[in-house]
Amino acid sequence: MKAKFDGLANKYDQWFMENENMYLTELNVVEMALKSVKTEKSLSVGCGSGLFEVSLKDRGLTITDGLEPSKDMAEIAEKRGLNVKIGIIEDAKLEDEYYDCIYLNGSSTYIEDLESAYKTVYKALKPGGHIVVIDVPKESSFGILYQFAAHAKTFDLANFEGILPKSPYPIELVTNTVMTTTPYKRDVLKKVGFKDFKFYQTLTTDPAYSDDYVEEAQEGYDKGSYVAIVGQK
Repeated sequence: MKAKFDGLANKYDQWFMENENMYLTELNVVEMALKSVKTEKSLSVGCGSGLFEVSLKDRGLTITDGLEPSKDMAEIAEKRGLNVKIGIIEDAKLEDEYYDCIYLNGSSTYIEDLESAYKTVYKALKPGGHIVVIDVPKESSFGILYQFAAHAKTFDLANFEGILPKSPYPIELVTNTVMTTTPYKRDVLKKVGFKDFKFYQTLTTDPAYSDDYVEEAQEGYDKGSYVAIVGQK
């Protein structure tokens, strides 16, 4: 996971503010997944600007530690109260069996070697600890839209007319993705040693209507464009 967000921190936060209902919809599934496990000592991998962590604190979930490859993002996250290390999860030197929960909110989409990343997480979790992987699945409606946009390197196409959300995700953050399906990520997690998987999903509306209202999270992964996988060590 390289520092692909350098110079884009303000644009990242601005997008969520312009799509507030989508942000709250995504926040709902992050909250549901994290509240299903012990989070006393937790690490956010690819914490970005710490935007989600601030909102999670308002919902009773205090995340103190973050890992972020982008210096721009990390500086903002630190101002928001996180203890942030600069780096990527594949190379991170984390203390063995230290965390109750490590979660990757949107980060797996930017990691080329998921097995290496998840192995690092596995070692850093206490026995019985949990990994939470949350992102846009390749097979979802948003996943398919983003893959077409990444190939075209733009959302400004006649074929996209009428199907985009009112404010599409910054194209710079779409072209750098390595999208995978939920079953693929589950299988990698299983190979590393995780077990007892649970799944949560949201953002089930078509992209064009995704910011019309706030959607609650639900169990499963077969129809959501934002999906959480919870696995236990």
